[in-house]
Amino acid sequence: MPQPVVAKKYHYLALGDSYTIGEMVAPPDNFPGQVYSLMKSDTVNFQPARIIAKTGWTTDELETGILAASTADPLRPSYDFVSLLIGVNNQYRGRSVDSYKPAFEELLKKAIRFAGDRADKVVVLSIPDWGVTPFANGRDRAQIASEIDAYNAANKEITLRYNVHYIDITAWTREAATDLTLLAGDGLHPSGKEYKRWAEKISTFFKSKL
Repeated sequence: MPQPVVAKKYHYLALGDSYTIGEMVAPPDNFPGQVYSLMKSDTVNFQPARIIAKTGWTTDELETGILAASTADPLRPSYDFVSLLIGVNNQYRGRSVDSYKPAFEELLKKAIRFAGDRADKVVVLSIPDWGVTPFANGRDRAQIASEIDAYNAANKEITLRYNVHYIDITAWTREAATDLTLLAGDGLHPSGKEYKRWAEKISTFFKSKL
């Protein structure tokens, strides 16, 4: 008798910080959770995302976190899709863009390895501009925007050099200056409504690679 056909399962690894784990929103509402829902709705055998992210993480802390997560719960040999969003806490702590560049590049190379050395299965998201949020009241919003732009110019240049797909979500996050529904209850992190826009962009890209 012929063996039954087993549908391929698709596995997704999301690497980042508070913007990936979804600080202040329920897990189904963070962007990896919404990517999962969107992919499943297309009857793709897409598995819930493995998330390695924590609020406050910088590039070096994400590196350490990946190692710790791998030890606690071994990662798969490779993933069908990987996303990377990191750097806002480097900027928040006043670190230079020049120190960010090599750290980001190492994480991007790691993300590509996690994708089975398939750069076309990796997506990088730009860093949101937290300077428009109520949390930034009393701070130099123009300086924050300028620094975020410099960080994003750096991570975009490196991303494209490795032929990895780049999604710029920063302009969307700046709409929170006049639309507080795009923010979670803490007045800093994105709401599920904002994450939905990111998830739609990411899932559209993922579907194009199936």
